[in-house]
Amino acid sequence: MILMNKKVNDLISKGLFDQIVKFVGTSQLHFPGNLEFHENAYSSLLPSIFKACSVSPTQFLPIGIQFHAVSIKTGSDLESITSNSLLSMYAKSGQIEYARKVFDTMPVRDIITWNSMIISYIQQGYFVEAIEKFKDMYLLVHEPKKPELVASVLSVCGKTGELRLGRQIHARIVCDGMMTSSPSSVFVSTALVDMYSRCFDVFTALEVFSQMIERNEVSWTAMISGCVTNENFSKSLELFRTMQITEGIEPNRVTLIEVLPACAHFSDVKQGKQIHGYAIRHGFDSESRFEAALLDMYCKCGAATLFHASLVFERSAQKDVGMWSSMIRCYSQNGDTGSGMKLFQQMRMAGTRPNSVTLLAIIDACTFLLSVKHAEVVHGYIVKSGLSLYVFVGNSLIDMYAKCGYVEASRKIFSHEIHTRDYISWSAIIHGYALNGNGREALRLFREMQKTEIEIDGITFLSALSACNHSGLIEEGQELFNSVIQNKSISVTVEHYACYIDILGRSGKLEEACQVLSNMPMKPSAAILSSLVSSCKVHGRLKMAEVLAKWLIDLEPDNAANYTLHSMVSAEMNNWLGVEEIRRGMRSKGLIKSYGYSWIEPDCGAKQRASIF
Repeated sequence: MILMNKKVNDLISKGLFDQIVKFVGTSQLHFPGNLEFHENAYSSLLPSIFKACSVSPTQFLPIGIQFHAVSIKTGSDLESITSNSLLSMYAKSGQIEYARKVFDTMPVRDIITWNSMIISYIQQGYFVEAIEKFKDMYLLVHEPKKPELVASVLSVCGKTGELRLGRQIHARIVCDGMMTSSPSSVFVSTALVDMYSRCFDVFTALEVFSQMIERNEVSWTAMISGCVTNENFSKSLELFRTMQITEGIEPNRVTLIEVLPACAHFSDVKQGKQIHGYAIRHGFDSESRFEAALLDMYCKCGAATLFHASLVFERSAQKDVGMWSSMIRCYSQNGDTGSGMKLFQQMRMAGTRPNSVTLLAIIDACTFLLSVKHAEVVHGYIVKSGLSLYVFVGNSLIDMYAKCGYVEASRKIFSHEIHTRDYISWSAIIHGYALNGNGREALRLFREMQKTEIEIDGITFLSALSACNHSGLIEEGQELFNSVIQNKSISVTVEHYACYIDILGRSGKLEEACQVLSNMPMKPSAAILSSLVSSCKVHGRLKMAEVLAKWLIDLEPDNAANYTLHSMVSAEMNNWLGVEEIRRGMRSKGLIKSYGYSWIEPDCGAKQRASIF
């Protein structure tokens, strides 16, 4: 037996855990009826065997279960070291229920037992159970000694939004001196920064960060990421510069990935290119996550960086579905829908299966083209791929068909293909009918929505008001607006006032429209004044139109359309000197009125339409 112990320990020292299992298995130690050993022999061997089994659970777990039976028969499972090893084996094997049973049947639990059980819950995603076990450990006066455990629990608090518990742990570790002892202080403080940031308390996260005795690149990365998460993009860029200039700490790959969204938010192409160059010099540019973040940054910076985005995409050796989707959406948002469609075809030929994000980008392209024919092909592909079950995909299809003028298809999707409707679904179909001039059906759907449990928001209310405006339903629009104002059920914005004032102006109720304008709780927008000027012009109230037109120019002095509208009002008043003066003012400012245009989609043929898919 002594020789077997020596052999097992020798294999452990060399890290040859798989050979331990094979050695013990060939010795038939897991059949205790064949050999007689002293119980102390099992006590010294079993922890090593369980540790060896946990290295490759899929291969050696059955042997570990047999040795579990041996430990029960010999009574070795009553010893803490054996039970802790057994619990760790089950936890690493993903058998969390078995680990919990071992934990519950242990007669004595030490701090290692509690640590192992809590870490096991966290690693397997049982966050609620991990927090409950952590609380139980404190109630039984077992204080965590390892900073790794405290950091893991703080991470769980951040993921689950348990800010109150996170603050309690913060207070406890301050009292225990864990914040001042090195090297655990950096580890725990970084976990606190991450926890507060995830719980959207970035002010406290910055306080913890500023009081840290020592900060490394992980700490700076956590703080930069926290600012980005809380949309404090300017602070994240400030920290990124301070990290390098003041502290002299070089950012790592994760730091660059976290700061790129801040560059995208400000369209800071110069900073983004500098990060790109730094990544090339340090060999980060070929990493897939960094390539995806870099591509996303270039795509969000607009048409000026479309070429750079395409270069990053073409040079990437590992194009995942996210990168394909980002590039397709980038083409669609910048008006190059043809390239987006071609890229979608290349994506399918490359064997990459599109997901819902990809198809949303293609739907945007069809909406931009206002092409029913392309829309039908996309719709068919979505149904075949099974992605039509997603409610946000269905909502996009409703909006796409409505903007293409095919509201009947929108209604079919709303009624038959979307099984769970949200407020966006209702808003999309109501807006679709309003956009296509069927205001009464839009109002009927709005009243039907009011009978459901779905809460009506400002977007749905605006869609209903637009329906009244497009269809000339003056009384219905007044009734709807006044009821919302009286009930105060929806926060009324300037867009709602603009739509309502346009309803009154179109119907000739100009005095009432001006009264609403004067009683608005916010400043009127240019859209409100522009629509009211047009209404006054239509109904012959030219003096009022001229006053409002001058107000509009003062509000937007660089908009050529405002001068054109003022010029038209002056022409109606036969004030040709005023017209010439307005035109001279436009020429002196270098303003040119842009011209509108429209197109009709030609029949490109079914084969050509289907070729993009």
